[in-house]
Amino acid sequence: MSSGIVDYFKRRLGLEQPVHPIDRRMAKHWVKQRLAHIFPELRGNPEALEKAYRELDLEAQPGLGKGGETIFEAILPGKL
Repeated sequence: MSSGIVDYFKRRLGLEQPVHPIDRRMAKHWVKQRLAHIFPELRGNPEALEKAYRELDLEAQPGLGKGGETIFEAILPGKL
């Protein structure tokens, strides 16, 4: 029960837990799968796929709404 109270205060004070490395790798894998699905020319070219992933510039942003969990926003090259 005390863990729930501590988590509540951490969320309220903005002390969110960092993203676990396994979760980060899973997210990167999923994004790369979607890129390869959308752009078939990237399927057989791991270097181009990695470059496309890096060019997306995924940045962690504080979430909006209930709980305020972190979200990752894709910033497309040349867009503001």
